[in-house]
Amino acid sequence: MNNNRTTMSDYERIRLVILGGPGVGKSSIVKRFLLNTYNSKYKSTIEDLYNREYDLGHMTLKVDILDTAGDMQFPAMRRLCIATAHAFLLVYAVTSAPSLDCVKQCFEEIREQRGDFQEIPIVIAGNKLDLTSTHREIPIEDVSEWVYCELPKLRVKVLECSAKDDINIREIFRTFLALSRILPHDPEEPGGLKRRSSAYVSNKGGRRAASPAVDKEKAGPSESKESLAKPRSRSLIRRASRKAKQQMRDAQSATDECTMS
Repeated sequence: MNNNRTTMSDYERIRLVILGGPGVGKSSIVKRFLLNTYNSKYKSTIEDLYNREYDLGHMTLKVDILDTAGDMQFPAMRRLCIATAHAFLLVYAVTSAPSLDCVKQCFEEIREQRGDFQEIPIVIAGNKLDLTSTHREIPIEDVSEWVYCELPKLRVKVLECSAKDDINIREIFRTFLALSRILPHDPEEPGGLKRRSSAYVSNKGGRRAASPAVDKEKAGPSESKESLAKPRSRSLIRRASRKAKQQMRDAQSATDECTMS
């Protein structure tokens, strides 16, 4: 088990590892965020590494985004990804119940391999929100109940997104900065995220062309100090539900029936 603890000194360079089942849209989320592109054609990923540098004013943040395979063909590579990550994005598809089981399996692997799993920033994202008007298998309330009621206290956030329609994609990455405590948590205090350079590398094809430069990307805290201090509270579940209602009119309020330890 890797018992290395994540410290603030690590945050000058962060490795974000993306895990989830096949076909849930992990690569689509990354490419929508970094390149503002979307391709509906599915192509399985072995492993792609993207690099970015951001100017936060008080520091330069170097971010490595590792997009992993959705299947279990490369267990050694998967273990190495988990061991070296500073943060995790766990992706499921709201239209596929089995994809949430894959996310739960990914979390169990993190818990088994990382002694500091409770301190690692984790975002659990339900992709394909654009398809919920015709087909939804996973209510966000079920995911919130699992995360905030059944799991140990974590630095975690649950949200839904659509890589196709560019819904909540930037919010995913702003949330990582807030959970990592890189940006201030006070909603009234602005936080800036200015891209300095961009390029990405794939282990399949070597270094690829750099993406078009973007002058500025705004990032701000997504949660208050109180919500981060009490990630399992009912109030956070209600806030997650209210946000879901704004994104999709047919969402119900999150569960208030869980018992806190």
